[in-house]
Amino acid sequence: MGQYVVKRILFSLLVLLAISVIVFSAVRVIPGNVCHIVLQTPDVTKEQCTVIDKELGIDQPMVTQYFKYMGGVLTGDFGKSLITKRAVGAEMKDRIPLTIELTLLSTFFALVIAIPIGVVSAVRQDSLSDYGLRFLTIGWLSIPSFWLGTMLIVFPSKWWHYGPPVGYVNIWEDPLRNLEQLYLPAISLGLALSASLARVTRSSMLEVLRQDYIRTARAKGLGGAVVVVRHALRNAMIPVTTLFALQVGVLFGGTVVLESIFSLPGLGGLTLSAVRAKDYSQVQGLVLLFATVLVVLNLLVDLSYAWIDPRIRYS
Repeated sequence: MGQYVVKRILFSLLVLLAISVIVFSAVRVIPGNVCHIVLQTPDVTKEQCTVIDKELGIDQPMVTQYFKYMGGVLTGDFGKSLITKRAVGAEMKDRIPLTIELTLLSTFFALVIAIPIGVVSAVRQDSLSDYGLRFLTIGWLSIPSFWLGTMLIVFPSKWWHYGPPVGYVNIWEDPLRNLEQLYLPAISLGLALSASLARVTRSSMLEVLRQDYIRTARAKGLGGAVVVVRHALRNAMIPVTTLFALQVGVLFGGTVVLESIFSLPGLGGLTLSAVRAKDYSQVQGLVLLFATVLVVLNLLVDLSYAWIDPRIRYS
């Protein structure tokens, strides 16, 4: 078990290292002159560019720049924004709580909807409820989250003269007001995830329910709910866990659009403004952050396999 954990952690670190190299190289081949971005004007002199290049360290070889940047990242220093002149880490720190909260709330909605639908659909295979739930999940999958979010703003305002509250209130200041601001974008993000999870839960449950140990449990007289929940569902959760971790990472990135639609001051708005302004230091830090979240989630999934399936623990 210990060897398995060490291997997965080392592999994750290698993936993060490769991503950092790709991101660092990619932002430096983006068209545009750093002098124009910093000074916000196309009329710059060669002397001004020389001074700015020296201040930012981009007059040095790329390998030297990379090692200096990664040394800073390891100490929490992602550099400074070219536009606001604030530390990139400080700007991300200010906005990440809202994005995490929105992601967690979306995940909660998705799990509350998906797992019961998948289990019921599998247990009542080929019944009318099964066909109805499968049709419903296919419909949810076909709805883009940004379109659903827009409709959740437009139709309530047109029919009931209701719109989501403007501005952001911290959850610790007013939990109910905070929930009122976030439940619509959370539903928009969570609905597509719930459809994917429900379909995978159904498929995995059907496979597990055909196993010999399930028939043995039923032959021993165990109740249907006990067999489904204690024996079938836990073993069916391995593929669901994999998809869940991947999709939560996608949710974290999907907040970029939804936060802009609902005017929420999270990482989404920061990412869009950085891209529009060609603030490559800000973009670089944000991409590394999103990539790290995805890699860490995948690592946690790999490690959770040993808890879900003891066969992995002893292999």
